[in-house]
Parts: sequence; structure tokens; C-alpha cells
Amino acid sequence: MPVAKSARNYWLMKSEPFKYSWDHLVAEKEGTWDGVRNHLAKNNLAAMEVGDEAFFYHSREGLEIVGICEVSVAGITDPTDETGKWAAVKVKPKRKFENPVTLKQIKAEPKLADCELVRLSRLSVAKITPKEWEIICKMAEG
Repeated sequence: MPVAKSARNYWLMKSEPFKYSWDHLVAEKEGTWDGVRNHLAKNNLAAMEVGDEAFFYHSREGLEIVGICEVSVAGITDPTDETGKWAAVKVKPKRKFENPVTLKQIKAEPKLADCELVRLSRLSVAKITPKEWEIICKMAEG
């Protein structure tokens, strides 16, 4: 009997807006998420599947989730890595939040206390649970 595909996975991907912002992704229509040099973040990138969704988080400036992107190509080697050890994916913009969700709002929500964005604050690619996804999407509605 075939094994059913697991439920969609959710992620959070951080980028400094002066290096690569939501507007950059929208202008490109599809971007490569590369340059990640943390082993847990690499494992998260390697676990992504086409169709998975990710929050696009502006780090350093803004400190907020500004939209949702979707993994369009998974399982690629980071083109910026000469060793071939690091993972990357391609993503496409899906939806911009009219009401970005700030880190301050996320930290103020007790139900998000265990979120990797809060617990592992320096992690650039984080796993988001379906419940966390639902809560944050509701927060973006205003």
C-alpha cells in the first residue's frame, strides 16, 4: 500500500532587507535561498519540499514577517558553495502581508513561546508548526 505524503511543512526564512528583501523576491518572481552556513538551517533547507510554504522575515531591519513564499525547487546544492556541502532551495512569492507581524508581537503571544524564531533567535531558516503558522497568519489579518 502506498504511503501518503505527510502534511505540508511550514518554515520561516530570514533575510536582511538591504541584502535581499521581499521586494527583491517579487521583482525576480523566483529567488534562490542560498548562503546559509548553519547546520540546523541547512538541515531545514534540505528537508523542504516543493509546495512547502515559508514566512519571509526581514531581519536586522524591521524584525517582522512581511509575507509568505512557496518552495518552487527543492533539494539543490547552494550555488555559492564551492564545497558542495550546503543546501539551497528556490522560492516564489505567494502573498504579502498587509499587516506585517513583528518579532515583538510574536514574543508577546504566549502560544508562540516555543516557536524556533523565539527559542533559536539566530537561526536563519526555522521550522514552524502548523499551529504556529495558523496563529501568525491570524495575527497578520490585523
